[in-house]
Amino acid sequence: MFKKILVANRGEIACRVMRTAKAMGIKTVAVYSDADARSPHVLMADESVRLGPAPAADSYLKAELILLAAKETGADCIHPGYGFLSERESFARACAEAGIAFVGPPPAAIAAMGDKIESKKLAKAAGVNVVPGYLGKIDSTDHAVEIAGGIGYPVMMKASAGGGGKGMRLAYSEQDVREGFEATKREGLASFGDDRVFIEKFIESPRHIEIQLIGDQHGNIVYLNERECSIQRRHQKVVEEAPSPFVTPAMRKAMGEQAVALAQAVGYYSAGTVELIVSGADTTGEGFYFLEMNTRLQVEHPVTEEITGLDLVELMIRVAAGEPLGFAQDEVKLNGWSIENRVYAEDPYRGFLPSIGRLVRYNPPLPSAPAQAGAQGSERNSRDPGFLPAQEHGVRVRVDDGVREGGEVSMFYDPMIAKLITWAPTREAAIAAQIAALDAFELEGPGNNIDFLSAIMQHPRFQSGALTTEFIAEEYPDGFHGAPADAGLLKTLAAVAAFAATAEADRARRIDGQLGKRLRPPADWSVTIDKIDHAVTVSTDGIMVDGEDLDLSLEYTPGDRMVVADGHGVDGDEHLTIRIAKARAGFKLTTRGASHVVRVLPARVAPYTAHMIEKVAPDLSKFLICPMPGLLVRLDVAAGDKVEAGQPLAVVEAMKMENILRAEKTGTVKSVAAKTGDSLAVDQVILELD
Repeated sequence: MFKKILVANRGEIACRVMRTAKAMGIKTVAVYSDADARSPHVLMADESVRLGPAPAADSYLKAELILLAAKETGADCIHPGYGFLSERESFARACAEAGIAFVGPPPAAIAAMGDKIESKKLAKAAGVNVVPGYLGKIDSTDHAVEIAGGIGYPVMMKASAGGGGKGMRLAYSEQDVREGFEATKREGLASFGDDRVFIEKFIESPRHIEIQLIGDQHGNIVYLNERECSIQRRHQKVVEEAPSPFVTPAMRKAMGEQAVALAQAVGYYSAGTVELIVSGADTTGEGFYFLEMNTRLQVEHPVTEEITGLDLVELMIRVAAGEPLGFAQDEVKLNGWSIENRVYAEDPYRGFLPSIGRLVRYNPPLPSAPAQAGAQGSERNSRDPGFLPAQEHGVRVRVDDGVREGGEVSMFYDPMIAKLITWAPTREAAIAAQIAALDAFELEGPGNNIDFLSAIMQHPRFQSGALTTEFIAEEYPDGFHGAPADAGLLKTLAAVAAFAATAEADRARRIDGQLGKRLRPPADWSVTIDKIDHAVTVSTDGIMVDGEDLDLSLEYTPGDRMVVADGHGVDGDEHLTIRIAKARAGFKLTTRGASHVVRVLPARVAPYTAHMIEKVAPDLSKFLICPMPGLLVRLDVAAGDKVEAGQPLAVVEAMKMENILRAEKTGTVKSVAAKTGDSLAVDQVILELD
């Protein structure tokens, strides 16, 4: 077995690999950029080596620096994590030449599957179903338009070396192709060093399902069931679960066997994932097609670990050391249900724009206590909350992260902050555990998508399992404005707000040195939540909302950030966690996928608010404002140009994704305040219209 492993990645996956390595008795080496000098993965490692400046191209993507770090520290193997290195094939070969084991598949398999065009040809030859499309070289935008018309709209344009949702554009018309083809090429070149693009038929009502593989160097390869990854935004996965609510045992077997056949055709070993596009309208179970094979560990691997009891990182390390798998296909378990939500630094209330900044508060829900790790039987450190394999009974919570309170979410890297994973015996229980855990997740500083994730978990369509990759676009066509709250929940929140206001008033009256007698805190309150007024009475006998007694048990001390409410007043829930913060004239209460700014006034004062003058927001529609921090890579207009509503005006790149900014209305460009190549701050004015 290896003595020392270098993890050629950052963030949560670096921490994840190190936890398993430490449990196996293997020393660890971290590499880092200047932006990550005090990051958790650096502090967790036994040794660490600086690579260079913050941009990935100057640090984490420099294979020669990583190899040099391995040699200097005496590491005898390298784990690439999620494959941060864009040239993994050449890197794997370089590791072999240097006598350092690469924890991943052989270089030839990486090369075969790393090119989406060639991999589709190989898949077809191996008897795997493939999507109709054009796999040859596309010379120009006009050529792309011709090809798309021949295939039939809608089509998907993809960067050949792409992944992670980058370098992908959906086109419903010739105009979409003309607008998106060059952008797809640029994203592919910027992110992967390859501007080749291929076009394929877009499967309507599609589901994204993938098969997890693990193989050894002795010719054994098995599939570890499937994952459903259909909940996506801009082709970036948001929610994953295992197994899929759509896949039948017969379908699972057919998919798994085709995936294994493809892996065998290229001599594959280590962990890998075969991604499939599945027609949700095809009830025969035969409508699945090969998309690509990811020759690495996937972000969503924890849900597979939870339902199988296998530690995929440990298996990868043992396979790289030449050990056999030790189990066959018929020994692979499918136990219970697991769901993973990706917590991102993005603001769903502002069109999911990327957000950066300091984690002013970071307090994820407490994970469940660790247990024995399933089929491999390896014991986990009881003080380590990172790896929480599934048990036969109960509900489990697992948090995989690589950040800490006070840390910085940088513009240089992926916006994912953490992964929240739950396991339960049933899908319904796993969903309920996610909702409760998201309610208890404290995250302040950058904008985040916790409310949005909770809203998805509560959505009737998600709970029924009727998923497609268009779920978010179809269910939130006008953006996200918070999960809807029913009347019962609003009454509970009104009661909590009034109770907290009573506690605040009681503390205020106890301040020493006040003139006159100490007043008793108000008992009657007027609480306004979501523009609805509630009359709330708080007394020693209990809480009454709109003349109705609520059977609630709760505690609040001024300064608390969480309130836990129990009882029948929680609209059928026995337990409700609410994040609470002081706001002007009341509180901000966050729970069940929405934040509610609640006004709380003594009942005798509330009527006077009708005489307050409402402040009108200024009209900013004449300005093109940068909605996120990023780089202005293209400016399509100049002063004096006439523009139409919806016309592209500029392109801003943020976190390796290009965002087209369009005119809100017809007008003439009065002035331009920025130029191509400028680094823009959020809300910075780019240009002004007359």
